[in-house]
Amino acid sequence: MWTQARRRGHGLADVVRWMAAGPAALAGLAGKGAIAPGRDADLVAFDDTAAFTVDPARLEHRHPVTPYAGQTLTGVVRRTWLRGREPGPGPAGRLLRRP
Repeated sequence: MWTQARRRGHGLADVVRWMAAGPAALAGLAGKGAIAPGRDADLVAFDDTAAFTVDPARLEHRHPVTPYAGQTLTGVVRRTWLRGREPGPGPAGRLLRRP
């Protein structure tokens, strides 16, 4: 997302709106999608200038095929925090249901 957004002249604030604030609002998740008092503090340390080449063998998802194989993309997540804490190995989230 960041590679193409940046190429088209968009900034990180746009990507955050598209990928965090907008989806949280759409799903009705009041505690998600923004950095503000009372929110969940789901954060990433993002290096917006680091580049990497997509290697399908190194992806950590179930589907082994990606249209980005071999492409060089920009932007790397260096650290993550889920509700203000760094998650350990394995799943750390919980299923969210609308009321």
